[in-house]
Amino acid sequence: MSNDRDALIAGLIAVAGFLKAHPQVPTSIAPVIIRAFPVNGPDDEMRAEVDKVAAVLGTEIDADHLPYDHYMTGIGFGPVRYEFIAILAAARARHAAVDSYRECIQTDDTQEQ
Repeated sequence: MSNDRDALIAGLIAVAGFLKAHPQVPTSIAPVIIRAFPVNGPDDEMRAEVDKVAAVLGTEIDADHLPYDHYMTGIGFGPVRYEFIAILAAARARHAAVDSYRECIQTDDTQEQ
């Protein structure tokens, strides 16, 4: 494949063809979500990238995710959804702060119950 995009598209087509040809193979009733992200950079540049994708998709910015500093848009194709998400600096900083405590809390798994 010439690039990652072509490889992704080929993989999606292949799995769809496989599932169509093998109806005995179970599938999930849960939605399938394909997520893409702009390259991390200044918030205004990432928002501009999401705005460009929203224009191509003909969609709006998802206001439900704004309080979490996720600037995103998406479009559904039945149970399959494509989302383009900018994780803004404040959300990345909150995640880094929480993650910084990861090894600080130890549990005593040896106690008898």
